[in-house]
Amino acid sequence: MTTSRVLHFLRGPATSPAPADHQGPRQHLRFPPAGEGMRRVSVACSSSTTGEGEGMTYKGAGVDIDAGTELVRRIRKMAPGIGGFGGLYPFGDHFLVAGTDGVGTKLKLAFETGIHDTIGIDLVAMSVNDIVTSGAEPMFFLDYYSTSKLDVDLAEKVIKGIVDGCKQSDCVLLGGETAEMPDFYAEGEYDLSGFAVGKVKNDKVIDGKNIVKGDVLIGLPSSGVHSNGFSLARRVLEKSGLSLSDQLPRNDDITTTVGEALMAPTVIYVKQVLEIISKGGVKGLAHITGGGFTDNIPRVFPSGLGAKIFTGSWEVPPVFKWLQQVGNIDDAEMRRTFNMGIGMVLVVSRESADRIIEDTHGSNPAYRIGEVIEGEGVHYV
Repeated sequence: MTTSRVLHFLRGPATSPAPADHQGPRQHLRFPPAGEGMRRVSVACSSSTTGEGEGMTYKGAGVDIDAGTELVRRIRKMAPGIGGFGGLYPFGDHFLVAGTDGVGTKLKLAFETGIHDTIGIDLVAMSVNDIVTSGAEPMFFLDYYSTSKLDVDLAEKVIKGIVDGCKQSDCVLLGGETAEMPDFYAEGEYDLSGFAVGKVKNDKVIDGKNIVKGDVLIGLPSSGVHSNGFSLARRVLEKSGLSLSDQLPRNDDITTTVGEALMAPTVIYVKQVLEIISKGGVKGLAHITGGGFTDNIPRVFPSGLGAKIFTGSWEVPPVFKWLQQVGNIDDAEMRRTFNMGIGMVLVVSRESADRIIEDTHGSNPAYRIGEVIEGEGVHYV
């Protein structure tokens, strides 16, 4: 079965809504020449509000995580099955696992930098990283691309990134939708949504039910901000007075522009995670997106269990240190908004932890970042 890409000509209201803020392997970015049945658990919002007071916050930047949580609570009354990173649908001796997401206001930086060939990797990553938390192998991906006036060359760059993301996650771009909607978006802007479907055998589903006190938390590093927290990051950038082509302040000898640091594509963890799962010992996985460690790690725990995070156990990338310093953002806000350098967390048995860490090295390292404890929530030490 295939899905056709259809172009619609629609007339919408004369507004220019900003994309909702959300929360592949690392690759070099280059600025172009001038002129050129989902189990929903969080909802991201965006506005032009600026935060007031000494420290900048996600809510002050226009994203109210608590409001999103309240909406999910209401949705649960209508669809009680929601709550995980992906939606599971029984299909013979397998479950189909589905996920959907966008890339949020990271698109605003794509428009400003002219970097459009990697934003599609972000789109794929946000969905396939969600469904792999159930142990699912991605099978196919669908995309939705909407714009006021179709620029074929620009759209081709975006779709190329989607194809690259599908290759990284071993799935097929099965089809998609292209919608041309006059007057709906600002000139040169577009929005994206993605939808991934995978499969996992019934007896191989990873659901966190067997997690116990003393299990180990292993973190897989991110490439940077990934695709979450950009409403706040963009406010910090504005406050800093730097341009996207200016050098990112950092204390090492690496030269990176602000734009390159912020636009680094989201890591696609599918192959690494599935390889780790195949060797046993993995009890739960959390994709660290909007809500950070604080909101995402508890989603995989049985009732009565929480997490202790060893905050010095991995190197926080310079971009987060810069965001925190310029925005005067407190630790709790950072940890609930950004991934802080860890994009995927595995909950594993204590017996398996050392082997998993030893097996992951070189370009795909892993860190022992914490442990499961009695009690609720996430505690940082």
